[in-house]
Amino acid sequence: MAASAGRTGWAMWTNRRGGGAVVFQAGVAEQTGSQPICGSMVMVRNFSSAATALWHTSPTMRFCRPVLAALTMALASPCFAETSSPIPVNNPPAQQNGLIDLLALMSGQCKTFKVAGRAFACKTVAYAHGDKGRVNFAVAVDDPADDSHVVSFSGENGKRADDNSYELRIDRMLLNSKHRPKVDGLPVPAEQTSTGLCRQTGNFAARKVNDVTCSATDSEGRRYELLFVSDGTPVSVRRIRQSSPSIQDPFK
Repeated sequence: MAASAGRTGWAMWTNRRGGGAVVFQAGVAEQTGSQPICGSMVMVRNFSSAATALWHTSPTMRFCRPVLAALTMALASPCFAETSSPIPVNNPPAQQNGLIDLLALMSGQCKTFKVAGRAFACKTVAYAHGDKGRVNFAVAVDDPADDSHVVSFSGENGKRADDNSYELRIDRMLLNSKHRPKVDGLPVPAEQTSTGLCRQTGNFAARKVNDVTCSATDSEGRRYELLFVSDGTPVSVRRIRQSSPSIQDPFK
């Protein structure tokens, strides 16, 4: 684990277990064609033994950073089997490493967000697509006591039902908090086997989302619910690398 901060206000975390790297930094990414996300930029490169994450410490990035960190760990690293989370989990077998190829940040409000029957407020919602087909709808929980509190509805091979709706079958929930075991300083989300569905509606051609609704039940009978309503701001979509032609993400 390496962490550094200089006069420019950058902080760096190095995860040596990951199969790739996600880098967030200010400036222009000519090599990848990436654009700024939350005042920063995303680049992804393949490395055999290192994954590096850089975040700018601006006020805006403090809202986005927990989601981006969780997505990095969820899509780029296997999960631990053990957990110190207050919610007991049973983890499916670790999946092959993957890299994020598309990231979309949505601006709006969580009208409903419940975890195991408990209501929470949220900061932001992100859609992340991995190059192996896994998709996460990640919710940054507005938890003053835990800036690593992120809950993700996760599934594979989501499909566009039509031009204005997208559906993702949920097969697991990813639960992240400061209580989780860490890999080089970053908490690794617990995976809970689940069944459910997420639906996203909006004018995707115009990069606008109306709402995101998710409902899932885990193998222990706990329910997870989300109703996120957009404030009308166009979605910030960053295609980091070309997706497979068979992928039906909503922002093609």
